[in-house]
Amino acid sequence: MNSSQAGTDRRRRFDQLVAVFHQDMYRYALWLCRDRAVAEDVVQESLLRAWKSLDALRDADAAKSWLLTIVRRENARWFERRRLETVDVDDLTPAQQAEIAGDGDDTIDELRAAIFSLEDDYREPLVLQVLMGYSTNEIAEHMGLKQGAVLTRLHRARLKLKASVHDREVVQ
Repeated sequence: MNSSQAGTDRRRRFDQLVAVFHQDMYRYALWLCRDRAVAEDVVQESLLRAWKSLDALRDADAAKSWLLTIVRRENARWFERRRLETVDVDDLTPAQQAEIAGDGDDTIDELRAAIFSLEDDYREPLVLQVLMGYSTNEIAEHMGLKQGAVLTRLHRARLKLKASVHDREVVQ
């Protein structure tokens, strides 16, 4: 096979991966960073990394896990590289002050806070199952665990989440 044909085959393989998993990558990135623009940047950087290391993907069945791992790592890199801009609250315009003080959806914010308060060992499998639609077998493979361990972590994550939400309701 000549280099032109190999390049075309590589491009076709990459395009197929992107077509199948792009939405999952974006949804996962958005969940991780909670900002559409940042999620788009993270996915773009992830796609560049995936393109550069496409030859490392030997098993097509592992493509989704491979791509989501790249997204997770790229999200961490993105926040390591960025210095968040700070603004003195005394210098805010009235419109900016109103935006900060505006009512959001408290229920969603509370649930998100409860999910983020979970330890990584519980939060990650829960997110992979609920938001990404992974099966327990896929989660086990992705996290390098046995299926029983994943089931235990999912059960405990739900119990902790339920207790956390209940505790917040009692306080209010």
